[in-house]
Amino acid sequence: MTAQSPLVVRNIIGTVKGPGETGNQYVFITSDNRQVRIGEFVYYSGIDGNTSQEILGKISALRLIDHLPDRMFADPEISPEAIAAFVGFTYENPELYEVTVDIIGYFHPALGFVNPRRIPDPGTKVALASDESLRQILCRKQPGEVGSANIGSVLLRKGGAVPVVLDVKEIVSTHLAILAGTGSGKSYTAGVLIEELLLPYNRAPVLIFDPHGEYGTLAEIQGHPAFQSQDGYAPRVKVLTPDRVRIRMSSLDYYDIQTLLPQMSDRQQAILHKAFISLKKRTNLEHRWDIEDLIQEVHDADRQVDEEGNEKLGSSAPAIEWKLEKLKHSPYFHALHHLAPRDLFEPGQVTVFQMNEISQEEQQVICAAILRQAYHARINTQKEKISPGDENYLPFPVFILLEEAHRFAPAHDPSRCKAVLRTILSEGRKFGLGVGLITQRPGKLDSDVLSQCMSQFLMRIINPVDQDSLKHGVEAAGRDLLKELPALTKGQVIISGACVNTPVLCQVRKRLTQHGGDTLNAPMLWQGYFQTHQLEQREAEAAPLVGRGRSQTVNGRSIE
Repeated sequence: MTAQSPLVVRNIIGTVKGPGETGNQYVFITSDNRQVRIGEFVYYSGIDGNTSQEILGKISALRLIDHLPDRMFADPEISPEAIAAFVGFTYENPELYEVTVDIIGYFHPALGFVNPRRIPDPGTKVALASDESLRQILCRKQPGEVGSANIGSVLLRKGGAVPVVLDVKEIVSTHLAILAGTGSGKSYTAGVLIEELLLPYNRAPVLIFDPHGEYGTLAEIQGHPAFQSQDGYAPRVKVLTPDRVRIRMSSLDYYDIQTLLPQMSDRQQAILHKAFISLKKRTNLEHRWDIEDLIQEVHDADRQVDEEGNEKLGSSAPAIEWKLEKLKHSPYFHALHHLAPRDLFEPGQVTVFQMNEISQEEQQVICAAILRQAYHARINTQKEKISPGDENYLPFPVFILLEEAHRFAPAHDPSRCKAVLRTILSEGRKFGLGVGLITQRPGKLDSDVLSQCMSQFLMRIINPVDQDSLKHGVEAAGRDLLKELPALTKGQVIISGACVNTPVLCQVRKRLTQHGGDTLNAPMLWQGYFQTHQLEQREAEAAPLVGRGRSQTVNGRSIE
């Protein structure tokens, strides 16, 4: 919004009164309560240096400062407007409002928004920003542009007049958090984002950890005309059900193994750790060990020498062996079979890891192993330590989405994924490994993990603990918009951070594929079951009885 890009319509709505409570606010007076809404964009013309600029701002508060006398509102049977007209009050809108605006600045194509660090003079006219101006400056991309993601439209503008288009490069490189309460539409919104990532102008490789089996409907992307292009591009959807999950045992570390085993004594942990270290020293990257190898090392580590110099097996090894034998029969961990990076990632492919039948501990270990291997695959590929024939060769950036992220990186509980996620979120940007976290309980998500996500989708959150956690973990949204969280309805989202030029209230667009996370309609299911049961019972009662003897009549009823 510069002097070189004039506004289409100059819609004056008020006049500046003076500064607000902070040095980055001003207040203006208006009688127009229809266009003045929290989160709406307004501007004034100001001078920065020697250039006239259109300084954009966002309405953060308003209050009524003058109105008709209270006595006029006492009788509900009489219209206050009628009384005002009778006594000669001629103003069309007698109410006056004081509106607070947070200054955003003027838009510079290279620098983004530049804050002039001064407030407008009293008497300066304030206008509503036009749709065309907002389309040009709110978002870094335009719809359909390579690297764009059209999530929806600005909430306060009618008919989708101002699309909200995100910068996919920033989402992947600086990471994303989708934070919302139950039933606010977070999984639906994530589905919209995934659709955008798979459209021809992105063609992203996406992996989803799906604890509830909500993303299977993304399979509709295959064959959908909206996702195909003239150059032959057609995306793939790979749904991995729990029976197809395979993790190689030798890809696990000591703490993964410990997580999967029942509780052990300190001595048993020490022996297992000694055995694991010995096994890793004895093997190399080419050797793939299994549980039998580890059991052998456990026995060697627990051998003791008595006073006579004879070697004997300690008492801990049999107990550890029994626990390892249980792990040996796990359906998910194998000696040879494995889901390598080349099986999970491909440009234009979304892989859905359905984990709804897998225990919490196994989910933790599976996720940690895959994240760790993907991270090392990107590093080793970029540093040319592995060749194209290697199963870990990963020559392109990838995006990984974790549903129910507080399960994988809890705030106060130990977790196998937490350390891996912290490493990826802090260093993954250099190697093209992007992460998206989705949770309905941001207060239970590790604060260090949350603070590393530089793009945020914030939806309706009512829980005070979760709201308070956002004030410290999500700085880009601003306190004024965070106050709006309880008032948001389903499908409304505050988008902030690196993916947009300034935080914006957005109405999420309709999905191209079906949503798989809808809540079950229990009363309808009860009614359907009851009606079916009744019909079957009536048919059974009406069916003739079959027997060997002759039928007889008793009290008017036929019996055998």
